[in-house]
Amino acid sequence: MEETIELMLKLMDRVFQDFEHGMPTKPKLVKLPFGSAYRFKEKTIYQAMIQKLARVQSSVRAAQILLKNGFLQEQAIIHRTIDETNEDIIFLARAAANERITELHDRFLEAFWEEEIDESGKMIDSEQKRPMIPRKKIHAYLAKDTGFELDPSTHQKLIRTISKAYSGFVHGASPHIMDMYGGNPPHFHTKGMLGTHRMEEHADDLWNYVYRSFISHILVGKAIGAERHVEILTNHLHEIERSVGMHE
Repeated sequence: MEETIELMLKLMDRVFQDFEHGMPTKPKLVKLPFGSAYRFKEKTIYQAMIQKLARVQSSVRAAQILLKNGFLQEQAIIHRTIDETNEDIIFLARAAANERITELHDRFLEAFWEEEIDESGKMIDSEQKRPMIPRKKIHAYLAKDTGFELDPSTHQKLIRTISKAYSGFVHGASPHIMDMYGGNPPHFHTKGMLGTHRMEEHADDLWNYVYRSFISHILVGKAIGAERHVEILTNHLHEIERSVGMHE
């Protein structure tokens, strides 16, 4: 699995670099109330997708580092981030590819582009109130529009169940924290969980998250019309799936 993960990460990085370099406009260094920072001027759905891909690539690499050092609770927290980022990518890519940008997408993008600090330039005085779209609305859209062989209600419940499972790691629920407890004598593993029985399941989990992030790159490729990249990634995806027995 480790070799497969490294291959997927390498391919994702190569494709992302092409996507980034192929953007018709690049971020510009602009002056903001709190200082200078890079920003996109046009604020398009395509620029949003590229940023989300950057986030998901960074996140899966962070999860990989945490796993290698046995920090499984923290890896699971990152997985929740990856879940939501991949959901956002699918949400945007489907709309862009099908040229069906809805009012929900407009609201999502408005919140996405909003600055954290208003014209006051001071965090403590800022009255910024980002109107975040409820995650359940994103889930409802995905359940209807992703083409899975599940009825929308069942698919939405499945997405929500996965999200809730990782919520316990994010918010520090007792059952999840107790996964850190064990050994001889039993104790809390606060320096990582290398050598424990939890390592294998979290390694398998990382593979799933890299795999789903790989698919997100294909969806963005379709949305931006990068047909050659989509073909190459799809061929690799099928080969990877065969190599791990997904088509048996």
